[in-house]
Amino acid sequence: MNTINITKKDGYSIVQIARGKANAVNQEMVTELRATFAEMEKDNTVQGVILTGTTNFFSAGLDLIELYGYDEQQMRDFFISFGLMHVELARFTKPFICAITGYCPAGGTVIAITADYRVMADNPKFSIGLNEMAVNVQISQNLIEGYSYWLGSSVANEKVLDGHLFSPEEALEANLVNQVCGADEVLPAAEKQMKKYLYADPDIFKNTKAKLRKNWLGKLNDDSTDELDEALGIWWKPEVRTKMKALIESFSNKKK
Repeated sequence: MNTINITKKDGYSIVQIARGKANAVNQEMVTELRATFAEMEKDNTVQGVILTGTTNFFSAGLDLIELYGYDEQQMRDFFISFGLMHVELARFTKPFICAITGYCPAGGTVIAITADYRVMADNPKFSIGLNEMAVNVQISQNLIEGYSYWLGSSVANEKVLDGHLFSPEEALEANLVNQVCGADEVLPAAEKQMKKYLYADPDIFKNTKAKLRKNWLGKLNDDSTDELDEALGIWWKPEVRTKMKALIESFSNKKK
């Protein structure tokens, strides 16, 4: 694995996203996350998973710099894999916690909202939220359903259209995260919560989680060709590409 590290604990595993400074999401990361969670779903020695990031970053979202250079087939493959990853994580039956160590916008939030519990570092500069509108990426119905599950449909509607990013305290108030604490306490807090989940009989946890998510999971679509074509059509629009290029150039200027 090139983009993640795995640590085995007593009854659960800690999966750390570790791709460069910002843990930006690309095809390789998506492929490795999907393979890891598929394996842990089947592995009876793994009763739960904590997914975390690195200092200051859970994930900064999609790697727009890399994705901008993908050709049409690569982009189609990425959108399919990324969408399936979200669905597969939402359907993961075992206890799943995200220990959010820093920035978590857009693609980071796509991952985080699939978890049962989210602990986030309490620093006002960090942010979380589906701000796809702000970066000219088409949001899917599946993501809207997941966001609405946690925020409620009216709040999700307002915040998605506004491209809003929540601070940790705002996210806590909105039920987007369950707990905020100091950066050094994020992973310990996640492990404490995991041990609470593991106290329950695994079949009881699995069955209860399925019942709680029944309406949400029932709305998920594994194969929406219309939405895929819609997203790809927008991705390749010249005016969207121009805005994306300007955004990428602003990233580069900040590094100078």
